[in-house]
Amino acid sequence: MSASPCLAGPAETRHTGGPGGERFAYRRFGRAGTTPLVTHPRLRGTMDHWDPKLPDLPAAEREVVVCDSHGLTASTGTPVGAIEEMAEGSLAFIRSLELTGLDVLGRSLGGTVAQGVALAAPGRVPRLMVAGSSAGGAPCLPAPPTRGRQTVGKPVNDDEDFLHLLFPEAEEARAAGLASLSRLGHRLKTSGAVIGPDAVRGQSQTIGTFKGFGERQEEFTLPALVALVANGAHGAHGAHGVMIHSYPAYAMSQRPPNAKVILPSDAGHGFPFRHPEDFAHEVSRFLP
Repeated sequence: MSASPCLAGPAETRHTGGPGGERFAYRRFGRAGTTPLVTHPRLRGTMDHWDPKLPDLPAAEREVVVCDSHGLTASTGTPVGAIEEMAEGSLAFIRSLELTGLDVLGRSLGGTVAQGVALAAPGRVPRLMVAGSSAGGAPCLPAPPTRGRQTVGKPVNDDEDFLHLLFPEAEEARAAGLASLSRLGHRLKTSGAVIGPDAVRGQSQTIGTFKGFGERQEEFTLPALVALVANGAHGAHGAHGVMIHSYPAYAMSQRPPNAKVILPSDAGHGFPFRHPEDFAHEVSRFLP
């Protein structure tokens, strides 16, 4: 195992320049010399909003890269609106690091962006992992619960909002959520990283208007994770999600070759935070 600093420790924040003069903030840690795992954060997320266990556990075997998206928090530039533009911003960051081969992991909004990266640069991305997200475009879905929709739309979310959106309303789940918040505080208490209300509105509008990659799923010929499997598509989702219905993740698994879905029965949209060890184990099984 590499002695490199992990996210929960003193991993150094670095910067790299983009083609338009923007500066991307990122951290790179884990086992050097392996294919990097480049992550894409959730709605409202920054590189400090990953539960530290999620990148740290895979970093025992792989190099992991976390970053702030184009124009958000520690990265400079103008925030972009469309999913395709977010994917191109991620590719600009990837090119700036001269990464010719990488695996991508995206959670929630980041899961959609990760799909865009894989579609835009199929020769560069050998494996795709999608968590708490889908390709979109699934018809006849029920509307999300009113409280969940209202909570997502708030300019600022507090800890109780985090627990409601990401964890089922059960005592054990709440305890897991509070433990995750405590781990998140390791970085956030120092950085104070937050996505501002204007950027949140922009992200929400993007999600609301995006038609999805459903019609392009057959373009995925790489191993992908709609849940994690070797030589397959990996998509992971929680059965009790109040933000994203589980069915689109299942539907996505029917399109790419050798796809698999992970659907924990006791978790919601925050299932990787509820079961970080299990999720990290699935990631490690999926990656070579």
